[in-house]
Amino acid sequence: MIPRVSGTEGNRKVREFIENSMRDLGWTVEEDAFMANTPYGSKPFVNIIATLNPKACRRLMIACHYDSKLFPGKNFVAATDSAVPCSMMIEIARHFSSSLQKHKTERNDLTLQFVFFDGEEAFKDWTDTDSLYGSRHLAALWNKSRFPKNQADRQRCPGDYASELDRIDVMVLLDLLGTANPSIYSYFPETNPLYAKILRAEQRLNDLSLLEAEPPKTTTTYFKNRLSFGGVDDDHKPFASRGVPIVHVIPMPFPSVWHKMSDNGDALNHPTILNLIKIFKVFIAEYLHLAI
Repeated sequence: MIPRVSGTEGNRKVREFIENSMRDLGWTVEEDAFMANTPYGSKPFVNIIATLNPKACRRLMIACHYDSKLFPGKNFVAATDSAVPCSMMIEIARHFSSSLQKHKTERNDLTLQFVFFDGEEAFKDWTDTDSLYGSRHLAALWNKSRFPKNQADRQRCPGDYASELDRIDVMVLLDLLGTANPSIYSYFPETNPLYAKILRAEQRLNDLSLLEAEPPKTTTTYFKNRLSFGGVDDDHKPFASRGVPIVHVIPMPFPSVWHKMSDNGDALNHPTILNLIKIFKVFIAEYLHLAI
């Protein structure tokens, strides 16, 4: 893990790693590159959009942010925020590689899309203009990008579409994951049925003794069967404000290492990370009807 503040060489290296990893797995990778004003002047940002089958009408969108927060003069690697979520997504794509390629050739109605946002972090203090640079730009871009674009699109996707945003079934945003025993809640009543599928995936894996619990516990309970209405500002916000359904996978409270130099490899609990990967694999496999 390396610092990867937006506009830096570290950010570029991580972006290239993500893009090469997804291309090697047969995904179509696009960049949403733009300049934006920050408290330190104009900076470049690049969102990464990896789509399994760009011709598919609908998307199950899984997202994270790959930038890290600026702490001048310090080596902040932001393991949970969000190196681990990005790594989890790439691992899931690797695991399902053959199943996803089969899905790509057999189904044109639904596909998997991974979005890696740049510029989630504020450069100074979190405000509406100093934060969420990448997600604000991409949500606005897709909102004004018409779909269907042509007659072929209309014939292939006859549903009620007006923009690229309408192609997103749901946006599942992963953030601040990697420490032991996170407590995650359902934050949006309208997507609680989808959240419940993730909760049930965890329960079923526990029933099969396929998750590694922290002793003396014998099961995990990361996903709580409870709605929480104390929403958190994050990359989902510009999409939610435009009507995209959201499942926000973020622990409450935040990890104790949040925005501290101790958010590094030593803070990570590898059984928890592997457990979460298994849970998301089950959720994605069931949503897309993949063979696990």
